[in-house]
Amino acid sequence: MYVSKLDRPWLETPFLFQGFELKNQADIDAVQQHCDYVFIDVIKQNNLIRESPGTPYSKGWLESRTPPKKNASFEQEIERAGTTYRKASHLIKSFMDEVQLGNSINVQIAEKFVAECVNSILQSPDALLWMTQLKNKDLYTSQHSMNVCILAIALGRHLNLSVQELNHLGLCGMMHDMGKMRVPLPILNKPGKLTPAERNIMQSHAELGWKLLMSSSDMYAGAIDVAYCHHEKLDGTGYPRKLNSEQITPYTRMVAIVDMYDAMTSDRIYQKGRTHMDTINTMLKAGGTHLDSGLIYKFIQCLGIYPPGSVVEMNNGEVAIVVEVNPKLKIRPKIILLLNENKKPRSPRIIDLAKLDLDASGKPYTIKQIVRPETYGIDLNRLYQMGLIQHAVAAA
Repeated sequence: MYVSKLDRPWLETPFLFQGFELKNQADIDAVQQHCDYVFIDVIKQNNLIRESPGTPYSKGWLESRTPPKKNASFEQEIERAGTTYRKASHLIKSFMDEVQLGNSINVQIAEKFVAECVNSILQSPDALLWMTQLKNKDLYTSQHSMNVCILAIALGRHLNLSVQELNHLGLCGMMHDMGKMRVPLPILNKPGKLTPAERNIMQSHAELGWKLLMSSSDMYAGAIDVAYCHHEKLDGTGYPRKLNSEQITPYTRMVAIVDMYDAMTSDRIYQKGRTHMDTINTMLKAGGTHLDSGLIYKFIQCLGIYPPGSVVEMNNGEVAIVVEVNPKLKIRPKIILLLNENKKPRSPRIIDLAKLDLDASGKPYTIKQIVRPETYGIDLNRLYQMGLIQHAVAAA
């Protein structure tokens, strides 16, 4: 029999294809673990969709996904996005504090704030993505969970998932690392290299998270699965259970990608964050063995060449911050100029590179490279708290 539809969303299951044939009793047993009933298509009985190993999508599904249009501009959404980010960040910190005290998570409140994040990203993804650049290494664990939530929703929006799917995916991102709150703080915050015994304890956070979320009333089942499996790898070398590609769900694959991206681009106690391009190159090398290659490319498309919040040096030497990605011209985002060609502060000015604005010498502004903010003494947190970004976009 050919299974064409389930009694639940495909993305909540580990099935390799969105449509498959039941060939033996083992296949039936696998379906029974996840579904009460399924729909059978007799026409497709002997016309199987063939797809390459390791992908959880039906043929052509991923390639056909295109993001919806933005409902608002960065300028229109930035103030609300900032409020949403602050409130949700405080919420996650309070959740983690409660978990350290041995309490469970209020799922209804978590879902409410995830829904606010989804709404903001559907309005204008750049605004909330910009907030993920306001990193604080002293608050890494809670901020990381917030950023993974946002990045996962942004990736899901780029795949044009439904609002319900985005809410589920965002909750998966928000909850994925809650098990770390049951790891002893000296190990969680150790600045040096972990010993083998300490590494085993750190890696136990996946199972600890699974148990924690299982005990939280009304927790979405997909979030429980992602907490347990987000360190599994497609080639079966991950932990804690060494699952293979066919056992890793799409939501887990998405969260694994954005989890790695935010971890690598963040300053932590024991490492400096890497640039966007360095991180992307590393992730591409992990495609097919660790991460889902198709989803990596979609994530790159989602963020653009110069993600919101990136500090960039222009060809004429001026320095700017990217505020909004142009979905059609990825190399021509909207930017705010902050430093002149001598790297001295200048009056902030918004430039839309898609409109080929000219610099003082009469040449079009173009981006030379992404740079680390501290290279030229730029503190994104301070600039945002001073209201410079908000004032600049309001005056545009």
